[in-house]
Amino acid sequence: MTTTPLLTTLLPLVSDLSRDLPDQERYRRLLQAMRGLLPCDAAALLRLDGEWLVPLAVDGLSPDTLGRRFRVSEHPRFQILLSSPEPTRFASDSGLPDPYDGLVNAADVNLEVHDCMGCPLMVDERPWGLVTLDALTPGQFQSLELGALQAFASLAAATVTVAERIEHLALRAEDEHRRAEIYRQASGQDKELIGQSPAHKRLVEEIRLVGGSDLTVLITGETGVGKELVAQALHQASNRADKPLVSLNCAALPDTLVESELFGHVRGAFTGAHGERRGKFELANGGTLFLDEVGELPLTVQAKLLRVLQSGQLQRLGSDREHRVDVRLIAATNRDLAAEVRAGNFRADFYHRLSVYPLHVPPLRERGRDVLLLAGYFLEQNRSRLGLNSLRLSSEAQNALLAYDWPGNVRELEHLIGRSALKALGQHPNRPRILTLEAIDLDLRVTAAPGAPASPAVPVPVAPMPEGGLREAVDVYQRQVIEACLQRHQDNWAAAARELGLDRANLSRLARRLGLR
Repeated sequence: MTTTPLLTTLLPLVSDLSRDLPDQERYRRLLQAMRGLLPCDAAALLRLDGEWLVPLAVDGLSPDTLGRRFRVSEHPRFQILLSSPEPTRFASDSGLPDPYDGLVNAADVNLEVHDCMGCPLMVDERPWGLVTLDALTPGQFQSLELGALQAFASLAAATVTVAERIEHLALRAEDEHRRAEIYRQASGQDKELIGQSPAHKRLVEEIRLVGGSDLTVLITGETGVGKELVAQALHQASNRADKPLVSLNCAALPDTLVESELFGHVRGAFTGAHGERRGKFELANGGTLFLDEVGELPLTVQAKLLRVLQSGQLQRLGSDREHRVDVRLIAATNRDLAAEVRAGNFRADFYHRLSVYPLHVPPLRERGRDVLLLAGYFLEQNRSRLGLNSLRLSSEAQNALLAYDWPGNVRELEHLIGRSALKALGQHPNRPRILTLEAIDLDLRVTAAPGAPASPAVPVPVAPMPEGGLREAVDVYQRQVIEACLQRHQDNWAAAARELGLDRANLSRLARRLGLR
């Protein structure tokens, strides 16, 4: 008996349906098989998530594509593919912009996609996502059979159905209440945790583990790693997900207002208290209260917070009446609270009450190639914001991102991509269809690995060494930078902190040490 090429290709994939494989491996094998039967330069599997298409697996596309989130309304080709239950093949000379322009992995060729075809994945008779094929050579898809793509789409739908059912059963077996919805749908796309590194996967697994409990969680990590996103993910993973998540940045308020913000106040409690007001605890009743930069809380407020956490009862400022609240507390800090306890700046009993479940968010430099996924996410945001057809990274720029140490973590990467895209666009007199960010556009000073040639750097003039040595030289430089920044912002400390990439409280402490406050 003879078998057709289509059947020969599909049989191993059908066999995979009964095997216990990681989702990523299932999707990778699917795309590789599809490219073998339907020759193309790139293929992708995307999940429809509200008004967004989220890449789950790509083959032949830049690795940062996995971090991108495509708004369907901004990509007419995706809209057309989703609107038809059958496969769609676009004409080579179609004037519609292609979302993969500049993203196909190919050297020394025109990076604009010419041939494009795709098919929706239908699960329970509803569109679940898309499979897409792209080619850089005009006319490459004209002779391909659409029926083969339809067969692959059906098998892909079965594959994702199997993967989802396996995951569903695993979560039910672990705990019915631990179904963590880490990746938000359309209303929360700007609050998504993105990554595939082992460090990131460990973090997500811990979120799933503790999310379904009511344990108090202390999130630690450097500035800019995304502690607030982790707090949101913990809330979404809890039984309180349909209740409010209320946040308070403890470093953003003067000491005199922190207590009122937390516990509320009654009329006349202090000058300016013209009416009664509920505090964050009461607003979060039944849900979650997130205290960011909890290390900045005054000792007096720490004592009152400890009482509320222990008894569930609070009094508004200026009132004797007790209010009972049911709140799960999540706190975050970039400080070493154990050291602060030893120094007498933080209460030991409050610290132990907060750190029932410590959760450390890894810095970006420990997350390997996650930097490219995150870069892809920010590139797509800026592509849309700047009205570009495609915004991509050259291979040298990708290497520069991977080699950089990221002292400011994900926040620094986000600002870098936005700044670099704007500057690179300004260098073109005519708006390009594909804007490529080169390593020089990123302006990263990368320290070469041992044995590797050093990257070119801009010469930095060396100032005369003050009498106090290196420490005094650093202090002098920091004073000059902070003073100049404050002058630019008319002594607005919050604006200066944002420009300097520092928390306001950290800037305030540094300024006091340098004699500027």
